[in-house]
Amino acid sequence: MFQGSQSMVKKMKTVIIKHPHQAFISQEHLDQSWKTFNYTDRPDWNRALHEYAKFESILREHVENVLHLPQSDKTGLDSIYAHDPVKFTSKGAIILKSGKELRQGEAEVYKAFLEENNIPILGQLTGDALSDGGDLVWLDDKTLAIGLGFRTNKAAIAQITEMVKDFTDKIIVVQLPYDRGPAECLHLMSIISMVDHDLAVVYSKLMPVFFRQLLIDRGIQLIEVPDHEYENLGSNVLALAPRVCMVVAGNPITKQRLLDAGATVYEYEGEEISYKGTGGPTCLTSPVERV
Repeated sequence: MFQGSQSMVKKMKTVIIKHPHQAFISQEHLDQSWKTFNYTDRPDWNRALHEYAKFESILREHVENVLHLPQSDKTGLDSIYAHDPVKFTSKGAIILKSGKELRQGEAEVYKAFLEENNIPILGQLTGDALSDGGDLVWLDDKTLAIGLGFRTNKAAIAQITEMVKDFTDKIIVVQLPYDRGPAECLHLMSIISMVDHDLAVVYSKLMPVFFRQLLIDRGIQLIEVPDHEYENLGSNVLALAPRVCMVVAGNPITKQRLLDAGATVYEYEGEEISYKGTGGPTCLTSPVERV
């Protein structure tokens, strides 16, 4: 029976990912596409496969069901970041429509995959509504924070609010800063990762004052990420279970602060699969069920 997920931190039971074989396809494909998708540099195919093997091995140690999205000519390099085309609720998936036009083909491929695997679909964005899964953060199973920025607009927030109104008590709209502009990817999850019900990794410099204070008022301990580690995706932390998490290697200060807070921390090398496409472990995974 489908159990769904309205948590970012409960023990992950089922997750959807997309392997480089299906997203990056080959070195030739990477050579042709990386600039189009605004990667910071050309990914190395063989190293990407090596990095992903380690990343997936950590997942499989902790997650009962690991599902793989298929290759499709409707998707590009960014489809390796399986988190963004959908957001899961206790009642099923919300099929989104990315604010990055090059990613909009991912939604229909994802929808067909969910139908083939008998995973319930709650609804789908329509019309002018745009949203990425990285802008939707469950603070608890009744509270959803949504980032309003370049990837998620007001029309999407209105439609998502309507879809979840019967089983969600509060929607918190968080206005995201301009930062580096529309070409860069700034999600709400770029500046906050829930690691436990009362623990979050944050980059406060890009966080609205009201939202940071709201987290503190909710009794959530904040682990601050240094500037240089924010650039290394240090604030992108995936909870596999409460205080059991995965990070990209190369963020020793953030890692130590997590350890000091009682967390267990797993690392993977992410130069090719994370840094160059600006997507950390939360981006690489779409948790379907947490229990």
